[in-house]
Amino acid sequence: MTSGSQRRVREQEAAVQLYFEGAPLYDDMLAAIATARERIWLESYIFADDEVGRLFLLALADAVRRGVDVRLHLDAAGSLFRTGRRFFREVRHAGIPLRRFHRWSWREPFRYNRRNHCKLLIIDDSCLFTGGFNIHRESDARVVGSACWRDSHAAIHSRSLCEQAEILFDLFWSHRWRDPTRRFVDQAGRQGLALVGNRGPRQEHALRKLYRDALDQAEQRILLTTPYFVPDAKTLLCLRRAARRGVSVHLLLPGVIDHQALLLVARRQYRRLLEAGVRIHEYRQRILHAKTLTVDGELGILGTANFDYRSLFHNYELNLVIRQRGLTEQLDRQFARDLDQSDEITLENLPDPNWRERLLGRAGWVVRRWL
Repeated sequence: MTSGSQRRVREQEAAVQLYFEGAPLYDDMLAAIATARERIWLESYIFADDEVGRLFLLALADAVRRGVDVRLHLDAAGSLFRTGRRFFREVRHAGIPLRRFHRWSWREPFRYNRRNHCKLLIIDDSCLFTGGFNIHRESDARVVGSACWRDSHAAIHSRSLCEQAEILFDLFWSHRWRDPTRRFVDQAGRQGLALVGNRGPRQEHALRKLYRDALDQAEQRILLTTPYFVPDAKTLLCLRRAARRGVSVHLLLPGVIDHQALLLVARRQYRRLLEAGVRIHEYRQRILHAKTLTVDGELGILGTANFDYRSLFHNYELNLVIRQRGLTEQLDRQFARDLDQSDEITLENLPDPNWRERLLGRAGWVVRRWL
């Protein structure tokens, strides 16, 4: 067998591990960092100076001492209240190269609204982690107990996916704009996996198109999990249209949330969706932070993008597109487990907000594009 054929076989057998809880994910990320020999590139919207963040900081510092190429890229807004002078002083002392995306500038104030919401860890040329988990204590049950956030993440062992991830990471690290996403999606057929982001001057609406195409092509069922549900009118229309043509559409949304205004804005859209036949479930066990979509058990999307204006129009995001039935079945099974801890919302039991909630919901609706 030629070397090219051998590589194609290896890529077709890419191993993927899905995570739905933070503790095992953090353990595996730290273990991967400890074994890295060439490269550790870490990108996170939130990297907190807390019990979890300090474990990662120590692991990165140790990697620097081993001579590993370590890069830490944080979003300036996401980590604004999670880190402080002590944290940045220790990062510099450890020799960890650090960049903060879109720090506040009086010369360019509006760029602060465009945030790097991605979560990405690249280990050497063989393994990457991506999904919804930030690096903070709220996602670790060993720190906060049963109140830890419910999220979704993936570890992928694949050289070609690592190459994709390295290109995407380098776009912002080196400020070199390219347009690689379309080529990545074309490669998805080889191993059923691709990374789709919206970085680059011609990719701003790539994720919105990805979601709309998936919803429009659905024939049997749509299972969507998102913590923030404030999509644009055309995306909402795709959901209602799918339900009206007989597709079983289920939305798993939070019943408790870290931003109350977003919950109230989401509920303003319930009636029209329910009248179209969409089924809505509110997860009440704990804070829901996962962002996943499966369509007909054939297509899965897992990543950082919420179903809201900020993710679809403003933020830079990164999603893993999956066309492997075994992985989509895992996502579907987790969806079913989450439904067991949720309450279904119907036209008969729609939440009746008090006057304060109605006022907050209306105000949030007016500024929904910037929430």
